[in-house]
Amino acid sequence: MRVPIDCSLPPERVLLALRHEPWPFALVGRWAGGGAIVGCAPVTLLAPGDDPFTRLEDLPEPTGDAIVGGGWFGWLGYGLGALVERIPPRPPRPVPLPDAHLAYYDHVLRLDEDGQWWFESLTGDTAPLDRLLTLLAAPPAAAGRAPAPPPRDAAPAAAPPVFTLRGGAAHLAAVADCVERIAAGEIFQANLCLRLEAEWGGDVAELFAAAAPVLTPAYAACFVTPWGGVASLSPELFLRREGRHVTTGPIKGTAPEPEALRDSAKDLAEHVMIVDLMRNDLGRVAEYGSVHAPLAPSLQPHSGVWHLVSDVTATLAPEHGDAALLRATFPPGSVTGAPKVQALHVISELESTGREVYTGAIGYASPHAGLELNVAIRTFEARAGRLWLGAGGGIVADSDPHAELEECLVKARPLIAAISGSIAKIKGPGPFRFGAPVVKGRPDPAQGVFETLRGRENLDKHLARLRHSVRELYGEELPEIAVPDFDGAVRIDYVPGQPVTITTREYTPRPLPIVLTPVTLPGGLGAHKWRDRLPLGDALLLDGDGTILEAAWASVLIERDGVLYTPREDGRILPGTSRPEAVQADLYLQPGDRLFVSSSLAGLVPAVLAGTSPAPHGGRPRTRPRTDSATSAPHRAARS
Repeated sequence: MRVPIDCSLPPERVLLALRHEPWPFALVGRWAGGGAIVGCAPVTLLAPGDDPFTRLEDLPEPTGDAIVGGGWFGWLGYGLGALVERIPPRPPRPVPLPDAHLAYYDHVLRLDEDGQWWFESLTGDTAPLDRLLTLLAAPPAAAGRAPAPPPRDAAPAAAPPVFTLRGGAAHLAAVADCVERIAAGEIFQANLCLRLEAEWGGDVAELFAAAAPVLTPAYAACFVTPWGGVASLSPELFLRREGRHVTTGPIKGTAPEPEALRDSAKDLAEHVMIVDLMRNDLGRVAEYGSVHAPLAPSLQPHSGVWHLVSDVTATLAPEHGDAALLRATFPPGSVTGAPKVQALHVISELESTGREVYTGAIGYASPHAGLELNVAIRTFEARAGRLWLGAGGGIVADSDPHAELEECLVKARPLIAAISGSIAKIKGPGPFRFGAPVVKGRPDPAQGVFETLRGRENLDKHLARLRHSVRELYGEELPEIAVPDFDGAVRIDYVPGQPVTITTREYTPRPLPIVLTPVTLPGGLGAHKWRDRLPLGDALLLDGDGTILEAAWASVLIERDGVLYTPREDGRILPGTSRPEAVQADLYLQPGDRLFVSSSLAGLVPAVLAGTSPAPHGGRPRTRPRTDSATSAPHRAARS
């Protein structure tokens, strides 16, 4: 059922009025024919272990005259691609979000295209309406009414975020590598993305309320969760299913002005390939002969830029539902590449940070309105005091790395300006670069994690690190462990679903100096100690911009001008347990640097690059690092 309600608030203000209710959300723009859908207080949430694609089909039969009524609302993150295809693990995820968030609402508020608000219910129960009307009667800042002054003890408003792009040069290197792969015939196109991130303690609903009216995106969405939330300002339709009729609206090709886009052979070629990919994806579940695409794309303005857009349509075959439709098309072709599966492999190898909600899909499945999802681009994500925004573009044979980096920033600037944010100066590559090959693949988390230590030295720190990894990666708690008092190498292994094992062996020192071979692993191994070590050997791991990360089995330190430096513990490397005190910095090797590695077993020992001579002055740093207080030089340190 549905009943009209007397409300003149814009949808962003309705969301603010409901933001302290359980699991509030808002969809604003072209959803369900145009207008907005706002809700809170769901009946149930997606349970751990549930297949989110299948769960979307768990809906009642439509009855009554509601346009939407309710249903499943939420997001399908990019990581769900692993449910569809056998693809490598993602790069490190600095602040992980759930791969899927779906909540079932049996009532919603809907704004139609004529400006009328409606209360719609799947059950016919009007009891929630009184509560909603009470909240709407005194919103945080009603139209035409000045907001009340904050209480004296209110927290200060969040400062405008300053977004940092660490490793703009890494994106340049990734694009160049991708162009080489295209020339070699590995792929035709891949969509490569980067991340802009800021420290932020603000409110996702307020961010959305500030940005959505300024940018007026076609498929805006905001979900507020106990751990953070997302504010999507997407222009792109991923899927709309009304009855058996399905539409997808891939966007490919971006420019600040329409003239530049109209004359760009690169953008037109990029667009044609993705339209063909989406036709193929829909064809896997469509009635034979029902897939249609326009002969030429249209030019459309969206959020400060212009895009090439095509609507591809099909009729869903009678034997298929939403789950099959999603399995045939997810992740969206416009944010992956062609051929899709191989493009997913390339994305995993070349991007520096794992995608979260970004480039997945956001929207709803309703018994009345069907299925409607955006492509989760132009999307702010927030958790744990961090706010981040992904930006990317399709790489083709004639892509220019600097132009591709600028295209990412062209897309990001209007969004960041809409929330009064800014972008910090982008760091360039270091003065000394290697032609280091890119590592193929990523560690497989299913193989588990481990710790190695010398006897029981720093046991509490090793167990704390292992406990954190087990909890974050597998949602489990590390059991109590009895580590033997053994004067040698002790290894603790954790594999999901198996008992923890402890093994010991005698330790034999290795010949010095350690000889390291530079390789590139964009984003590094991350903050976990994987049992899947990849074929790395004695590798010196570099990020895509040439930044030193760590050795395959040890921390890396550099002595320069009498000061000891080490890479930042910023999520790209394993946090140390007893690393020598050193200045944390973004490190590039320079002539005259003295190189060291540090591990629990080996201690602090000298190292050299393959093809070079050992450093002079013996095997230890000559001086202590510059710190506020004098410390003795440690004799052993831990990385891996």
